[in-house]
Amino acid sequence: MSIQQTRDRLVEVLTEPLAATGVDVEAVELSQAGRRRLLRVAVDKDGGVTLDDIAVVTKEVSRILDDSDVMGEHAYTLEVTSPGTDRPLVLPRHWRRNVGRLVKVSLEGGAEVTGRIMECDDTRAVIDDEGTRREVAYDQVTRAKVQIEFNRKES
Repeated sequence: MSIQQTRDRLVEVLTEPLAATGVDVEAVELSQAGRRRLLRVAVDKDGGVTLDDIAVVTKEVSRILDDSDVMGEHAYTLEVTSPGTDRPLVLPRHWRRNVGRLVKVSLEGGAEVTGRIMECDDTRAVIDDEGTRREVAYDQVTRAKVQIEFNRKES
């Protein structure tokens, strides 16, 4: 089985059991690292994941992999993490988890909006763009990322 096929199978095998622990699988990356494979599983939940969550998920992923043949005979190193700040906002839950944060959004047609997510639902987000509330439909978004703020002033 190729690395891509194994990665796809890992997503299938991990998604439901990890949802039962209260987390969403955000990404599964599998790469060759010398003789071993490196398996990175990124998880998140509303309110963010804690170190305790990461420990629980790591044990659950290990159990699942021990009980299945998805990794075959390959030796691997497992890393369980939370998504980084550079993760794009793709799903409605990504927007929901970042309400109040500053985002830069590229829209179809080349327009860009930078502002704070004020509210969102399953189809759109409302962004405060320097005092102007702009409704952004997810199906019009070509790219959206949280912006890092080092000196955010609370309002």
